[in-house]
Amino acid sequence: MTFSERMKELLDQGVAVSKEFAIKAGAKAQDLGERGVLMLEIKQLENQAQKLLSRLGNEVYRAFIDRDQPGIDRDAPEIKAILAEIASIRDAIERKDADIKSRKANT
Repeated sequence: MTFSERMKELLDQGVAVSKEFAIKAGAKAQDLGERGVLMLEIKQLENQAQKLLSRLGNEVYRAFIDRDQPGIDRDAPEIKAILAEIASIRDAIERKDADIKSRKANT
């Protein structure tokens, strides 16, 4: 094998390695971007849950103080609706967390 053939072979190998690296780097960047989006969505859901918890506390306060109720029942329409929303958000967060964990396991 001549020197120029060896150099051509090395260059061809370098190009192939560079292409493979670029493909892997692109996939990794996309995966990191998708995980970042999921983490942002989780943060937004957590903020929604905090607002709902505040509404729940406000509703309990109103029941005790404004309406002078001796107790509150979780099946009260106002409470039940808020609890359902919180449960829905909790489920969404758990699904997104699982998605992030599965993406980390696959890398």
